[in-house]
Amino acid sequence: MLIVMDKAASPEELAAVVERIEKYGWQAKPIPGGERTAIGVLRNKGPVDPALFLDMPGVRDVIPVSKPYKLVSREMHPENTIVELGQNDKALRIGDGSLILMAGPCAVESESQALEIAHAVKEAGATIFRGGAFKPRSSPYSFQGLGVKGLEILAKVREETGLYIVTEATDHEVLDIVEEYTDIIQIGTRNMQNYRLLRRAGQAKKPVLLKRGMWATMDEFLMAAEYIMSEGNNQVMLCERGIRTFTRHSRNTLDINAIPYMRQESHLPIVVDPSHAAGRRDQVIPLARAAAATGVDALIVEVHNHPEKAMSDGPQSLYPEQFSKLVEGLKNMNIPL
Repeated sequence: MLIVMDKAASPEELAAVVERIEKYGWQAKPIPGGERTAIGVLRNKGPVDPALFLDMPGVRDVIPVSKPYKLVSREMHPENTIVELGQNDKALRIGDGSLILMAGPCAVESESQALEIAHAVKEAGATIFRGGAFKPRSSPYSFQGLGVKGLEILAKVREETGLYIVTEATDHEVLDIVEEYTDIIQIGTRNMQNYRLLRRAGQAKKPVLLKRGMWATMDEFLMAAEYIMSEGNNQVMLCERGIRTFTRHSRNTLDINAIPYMRQESHLPIVVDPSHAAGRRDQVIPLARAAAATGVDALIVEVHNHPEKAMSDGPQSLYPEQFSKLVEGLKNMNIPL
């Protein structure tokens, strides 16, 4: 349920509504808006009687929320959420109508490799550097990442290039140190329903990029985001990265249909990963352009200076010059970058 306060409601009237919500054992979630404040009612076991609040001073309306996900829902929060990196007038805003580019290798392999790629993608137009320090791999014998050393390299990339950093936390213990080094915490597809990790991400002071699970429905995806937001972190981004289907012509199937659906259902920024959807280099640019045409808020693209030697996901990584071509193509489409 959403309790909409009058524009002129006083802090005391708002506090009284919160007190009544908590009196019944529910959780109150104030949601400041441009015109007025609303208060979400959470953790109620069943329907809430609107009459409990309609007669209270300062209450303008009471609106039932029909979705199982509350904080994620556009019903609860009609205005788009903006994720901000940095401060003041220099802050990078994700979700304000421009397309943000995140680019870099699947895995950080060395300082020289990371810095070379970082300089290349920044020159092309990226503002966020992606690179894995901890890698959850299908095979236990595959490269698992450089760990803390990889995080230190990412910190060096940020220091030298000014790019923001997004990197994955593979479990709740790793998240502690990832939060210290990164600007955006990524929760990967294999961990979309790792609820302990999601709750820990919800307690973090950094934005979270949540990737959709390989077989996850949209309701399951949005409920995973709800786990994060229920712990207090409202700086969450939803990343469509392709789902497993019967196809063999690509690694996964990019669910373009999901993008307008997410936009309708949720206020959170939407990111698309065309690299993991494609699994092959020749499809990445067309998929990126298709996603951009739907009005997504960011793209996260794998780029490697020597993909034929990459220790992870080389076949789907663009060469730096191909990434530049992608950016130029987006500009030709009149996509605001």
